[in-house]
Amino acid sequence: MAERPEDLNLPNAVVSRIIKDAIPEGVNVSKEARLAISKAASVFVLYATSCSNNFAIKNKRKTITAQDVLNAMEDMEFEQFIEPLQQCQEAFRLEKLEKKKEKTQKTPVVPTPVLEVDEAEDKDVEEVSDSSDEGEEVQKKKTGKTDKTDSNEEEEEFQITINNDYDSESPEIVDDEGD
Repeated sequence: MAERPEDLNLPNAVVSRIIKDAIPEGVNVSKEARLAISKAASVFVLYATSCSNNFAIKNKRKTITAQDVLNAMEDMEFEQFIEPLQQCQEAFRLEKLEKKKEKTQKTPVVPTPVLEVDEAEDKDVEEVSDSSDEGEEVQKKKTGKTDKTDSNEEEEEFQITINNDYDSESPEIVDDEGD
């Protein structure tokens, strides 16, 4: 746990921003009032965390879930917070689903046209690996076909395959339903 009691306090900038967002414009808050609000917020967070942890332990888990927090709010007699917390939780889930849909739509599968090549022309295929862009391979095929406008030049086809299968190291948030 924390080595010093001051380590348990919330950052002053965060508390100041919350205060500023909560009060009408033009209202000033003294340093002593900011300190008192900061201490009260820290105590509330620690108490809510402790109660939530107790619910997790009762259910033989080490991870606090959203349902544990909601149960703790009821146990702490802060029932008026339960409905807004559930609404925020639902909004979070919808946002998470929307981001997941956007991520899957960003990597569309695009069919690449394939030319029929005789076995003799198959020998002219060279494969180039581009080391600057990881997961991207470039294949260059010489078809041997001549262009109608210039009969001396060979037509070339470039096929680019982008591999976006990589492991993301972004943290994943665990919610109470285990999505």
